[in-house]
Amino acid sequence: MDEQLRALGLVQAQAKAERLFAEVETRRLVAPGRGEREVSDLVRDLANDMFGTTKHWHKRIVRSGPHTLFPYQENPPDRLIGEDDIAFADFGPIFEEYEADFGRTFVLGEDPHKHRLRDDLAAVFDGGRAAFHADPDVTGRQLYAHVERLAAERGWALGGWHAGHLVGEFPHESVDGAKAESYITPDNEHPLRRTDRAGWRCHWILEVHLVDERRGFGGFYEQLLDLA
Repeated sequence: MDEQLRALGLVQAQAKAERLFAEVETRRLVAPGRGEREVSDLVRDLANDMFGTTKHWHKRIVRSGPHTLFPYQENPPDRLIGEDDIAFADFGPIFEEYEADFGRTFVLGEDPHKHRLRDDLAAVFDGGRAAFHADPDVTGRQLYAHVERLAAERGWALGGWHAGHLVGEFPHESVDGAKAESYITPDNEHPLRRTDRAGWRCHWILEVHLVDERRGFGGFYEQLLDLA
């Protein structure tokens, strides 16, 4: 396998995740009256029906309302999705041994603040990706700071200690909380464009978790950073 085939595998895995999430929206699986765990199971079953996907490289996450404030490592109790709610899904399906990591936010109802946050997620992601492409030597620390600044300019805060991580084949390069170089975080002073321990080019997921502590909700958006 060469670098080009490896990159293609990751891009194709993400394309399947995009199709999966588009179908989640078309089928309105994120709906009032459903529990977060129920929605998570529905998305899992849909991935299996569409692609034969049964493995996920990280825990499946569906969070709604105040649970959208929690960072990844938390495990809040199940919650019913409300009529005027916000929810996000974060899934890491494995397609033909390549990892996807994909997250999107869904707004139910007409709350303008929730709609603005959902729209700002994509804008902050695009700004972070533009900063990555503009600086061939950008470090994890620098990109995190840029994403944090973009969020603050729109009136939001970041909801986690990092803004992304390495991605690859399953099981991929260890993503360990103690290994800052595996994350887009203030503790990572290494350039993001580098090779991993096996000599492969590093590929990255950019995560944007925006929160509004005062109003009590947040949103989430993630996908590949360095590959289109």
